[in-house]
Amino acid sequence: QVQLVESGGGSVQAGGSLRLSCAASVSSYRMGWFRQAPGKEREGVASIDSDGSTSYADSVKGRFTISKDNAKNTLYLQMNTLKPDDTAMYYCAADRWGIATISTPKGFAYWGQGTQVTVSS
Repeated sequence: QVQLVESGGGSVQAGGSLRLSCAASVSSYRMGWFRQAPGKEREGVASIDSDGSTSYADSVKGRFTISKDNAKNTLYLQMNTLKPDDTAMYYCAADRWGIATISTPKGFAYWGQGTQVTVSS
């Protein structure tokens, strides 16, 4: 059974930084970060393949960095220059087949419980 456990969320002022972590029970999967704000649809933030290839939503390019530590089976999302619009529940997700993208969240079969990020102005 695939398990994904996020951590690292919290409250920060605009312009600040946070690093999210996702401890995974799998490796060699395409991994992604998604977020969902109240009243909004879940949106893709970033993804990383087993070969290290990455993809980002335009709204976070240049501010967020996705990475992974294969030895620890841990996924990270470094978030810098945070804005109030980044406030959301952030979820880690895994796709075994490497088909899903950040534009197709339903393609990710496995999801964590989420960690809240709140950015105040």
